[in-house]
Amino acid sequence: MSNEVFIHESSYVHETAKLGKGTKVWHFVHIMQNALIGEGCIFGQNVMVANDVKLGNNVKVQNNVAIYTGVECEDDVFLGPSMVFTNVTNPRSAVVRRGQYAKTIVKKGASIGANATIVCGHDIGEFAFIGAGSVVTKTVPAYALMVGNPAKQMGWMSEYGHRLNFDINGIAICPESKQEYKLENNSVRRIS
Repeated sequence: MSNEVFIHESSYVHETAKLGKGTKVWHFVHIMQNALIGEGCIFGQNVMVANDVKLGNNVKVQNNVAIYTGVECEDDVFLGPSMVFTNVTNPRSAVVRRGQYAKTIVKKGASIGANATIVCGHDIGEFAFIGAGSVVTKTVPAYALMVGNPAKQMGWMSEYGHRLNFDINGIAICPESKQEYKLENNSVRRIS
C-alpha cells in the first residue's frame, strides 16, 4: 500500500488488498483479501469490500455499503448510503453457493442512490442513475434514469446528473455542461 493512502485506525485492510494513492478509508471499514482499489477512492463508515472486488479510480462509497465478491465498479462510480448489492440469485442458508456468484459490473460514472438494491447479474450502464430506494432487477442502459420497485426507466440523465429532455430530432443539451446527447433506438450517446 502507498504511503499516500489514509486508513483510519478502526479499519482493517487485508495485507493482499491493493489500494491506489489518495484513497481514504474511514471508520470501521473492512477490505478483504485481493481487493483491488483504484486511486482517489473514498470509503465511508462501516463499509465492507469482499475478496477479489475490483473498484476503479475515484469511486465514492458512502456509509453502510457491502460490496460482495462478483461486483466490479469502473471509474467515477457513486454508491449511496446503505445501498445493497447481492451476489447469489437464490440464496439458502443451508446450501453453499460459493463459486456460483453472479457478476455485476457498474460502468463508468454511474450513480446508485441511498437504499437502492442491485440484484446480481444485472450490469449498470455508463452514467446511469439509480434513484434512492430503487430495486434493479434487469440490466440498465447507459444514461438511464431508473426509479421504483422494481426499477423502471423514467428518462435519461446527462454525465453531470441532469435530466435530459430530447427534442423531435432526438437531441438534448445538458443545462450545466452544454454537452449534446443523441437518442436513437432507445439508447443515448454523447455527441459533443
